[in-house]
Amino acid sequence: MMDTASESLPPGMLRVTEALAALGHPHAPVMLDDAARTAQQAADALGVALGQIAKSIIFRRKSDDAAVLVITSGDLRVDEKKVQALVCAEGGKLGRADADFVKAKTGFSIGGVSPLAHATPPVTLIDKQLLRFDVIWAAAGHPHGVFRLSPGDLQRLTGAPVHDVTVPPSA
Repeated sequence: MMDTASESLPPGMLRVTEALAALGHPHAPVMLDDAARTAQQAADALGVALGQIAKSIIFRRKSDDAAVLVITSGDLRVDEKKVQALVCAEGGKLGRADADFVKAKTGFSIGGVSPLAHATPPVTLIDKQLLRFDVIWAAAGHPHGVFRLSPGDLQRLTGAPVHDVTVPPSA
């Protein structure tokens, strides 16, 4: 893991670095030696529990083509029906977001979607299971970039509500 000089950062990571600094977040993003496109890769590279990785999952709200960002623990799966109930009007549907949609709406590629500094602000939900941890790590706009934060920091930085949006671990 290495610290990063902002002038040499990829554009997405630079946006995240600047947003974090503007919001007064004390931990700048770091560049990992290896890609952390998956939660497992990030956890392995950082030497932390899989659940400490704050996964950013993007869905597509069909009624208005809005991006819906769900931030959840790396060890859990998102329950689309729970998310749909929270972000779609009655009868509204949530769909999968392909790589082009994710890039167009967030400005980030899949595997590096940050919880903040999106090209177009998404509808955002934080899964309550992230509150199990004191320290979590999130993508910083690039598959090699991550930053440290607490669940409280995540709420403050995104302004997003906390909900139960995952499939129970035994399911």
